[in-house]
Amino acid sequence: MAKMRVFLPALAMALSAFAQAADPYPVVSYAKKAKFEDVRDDLRTAIEARGLVIDYHSHVNRMLERTGKDVDSSKKLYADAQAFVFCSASLSRKMMEADPANVSQCPYAMVVHATAREPEKIHVSFRRPWRPDGTPASKAALKEVEALLDGIAREALGIQ
Repeated sequence: MAKMRVFLPALAMALSAFAQAADPYPVVSYAKKAKFEDVRDDLRTAIEARGLVIDYHSHVNRMLERTGKDVDSSKKLYADAQAFVFCSASLSRKMMEADPANVSQCPYAMVVHATAREPEKIHVSFRRPWRPDGTPASKAALKEVEALLDGIAREALGIQ
């Protein structure tokens, strides 16, 4: 019985540490009070400073405003929301060589947005590249992509 009393708290601590380390939420988002245009431009610069080419610049908020009436919704969600789509030839090749199914992780998209409710709070977000069934090599390659995106987001907002 004494062994069980020691084992259960140790198991609970180990499971708690694991749960904290593995954030299952698929979106990473950082925010600060700033001007939307400044953060948007800083995000573009942070992407391009790494030698990456932005393939597409999406004006998400404009699309939502334009199509709202078509879906019977006039609710204003954002003050502005824009996305940049791009890829890294070296990291993408690495993750696809580790597992060809990782092609679904490319291209990468990073979003800058301000909600209608808090237009002065600017968010930079990205989807965490992740596959629960990946090989160790695949998971390592996806972690490298996540680190790249995380670094870009933090740089765009001036977060260390």
